[in-house]
Amino acid sequence: MKVDLISEHADPLAAIGGVDSGGQNVHVARLALALADRGHTVVVHTRRSSASQPGSVRLAGGVTVEYVTAGPAQRVPKDELSAYMPEFTERLARSWAVRPPDVVHAHFWMSGQAALRAAGGIPVVQTFHALGTVKRRWQGEADTSPAHRIETEREIGLRADAVLATCGDEVRELCAMGIPEHRIAVVPCGVDLEAFRPDGPVAPRTERPLVLSIGRMVPRKGVDTVLRAMRQLPGADLVIAGGGHGDEEAVRLRELAEGYGMGHRVHVIGSVPRTHVPALMRSADVVVSVPWYEPFGMVPVEAMACGVPVVASAVGGHLDTVAGAGVLVPPRRPRALARAIEEVLGDAGRRAELGAAGARRARERYGWPRVAERTEAVYTQVMDGKVGRLAALGG
Repeated sequence: MKVDLISEHADPLAAIGGVDSGGQNVHVARLALALADRGHTVVVHTRRSSASQPGSVRLAGGVTVEYVTAGPAQRVPKDELSAYMPEFTERLARSWAVRPPDVVHAHFWMSGQAALRAAGGIPVVQTFHALGTVKRRWQGEADTSPAHRIETEREIGLRADAVLATCGDEVRELCAMGIPEHRIAVVPCGVDLEAFRPDGPVAPRTERPLVLSIGRMVPRKGVDTVLRAMRQLPGADLVIAGGGHGDEEAVRLRELAEGYGMGHRVHVIGSVPRTHVPALMRSADVVVSVPWYEPFGMVPVEAMACGVPVVASAVGGHLDTVAGAGVLVPPRRPRALARAIEEVLGDAGRRAELGAAGARRARERYGWPRVAERTEAVYTQVMDGKVGRLAALGG
């Protein structure tokens, strides 16, 4: 089948680790490739964010990335993109009038809005990646989302032919919004099991116990909680990877570490090339991911696939991925986090058990071929008009 993926702000070819580039970029890129491996033709539509970007780029056999002109050809924070979505929508409609796909899969709420307006009779599947209700709950007045986001997400959920939730917690949130559960299927994000595996190169490190935090440099990722926990672990080092050295959050974290007198053992290293991430994870004794909220959380699953113990906050997707194969702690609780890290670092047998359990779970549940197969099953059902049976795919 011909599948068009819409990812208005998350370019699958973008460098990972910036404020608006992270798990969604990876998800869209890897899903496209995995669908192509199953014999489908995939086009990813994303907004042009640089004048140097061509009209289209061949990502791999069967996958093309189309850059859609909508607003200025420069980076615009995703929460400011709503003004350019009418142009984005119009260009999608023109493209589909000439070359309609068999199914459209929208990623994030603005992509869903554009897809539904442009699709006509083409089936639309929606993955939100994050929900405005959850963001507002945790960020309050700091939430910069457009005022209409929450209501628009509800409308998308009611109009889309199917909604893919990445975890059970998201299903509960969607149902609370009034989305019928029978039209929701749980299809998690995936991990590249060829790159993220227990055996392979290991990044250089010292002999001291090493804790790794890696991800986007935004406050909600909770890295400051990790820093505060590390004050109680004077014998261990912390590596913080992601974003740029001059990013506001990276600067804040570096200053916080200096203020705590930990500058000598806290290393803020900035963005790491995607190909180097598995080696960096394998160098750590424990990977810590403690965001305030998390729709899915790819970092813990990637670390698990590398056989590295994970300590994560008990939120969102972590409740599905890490529970029983890692250690869960309450978000924004540095003392609880410090205790959990100390227990893992101090028990080699426990580290080995957690590493083996995580690797096993990643192999069994989160390989991209499996994720693509489950996604394709939803596409087939909505194309056949059998949305009433979607719930059977959950879990």
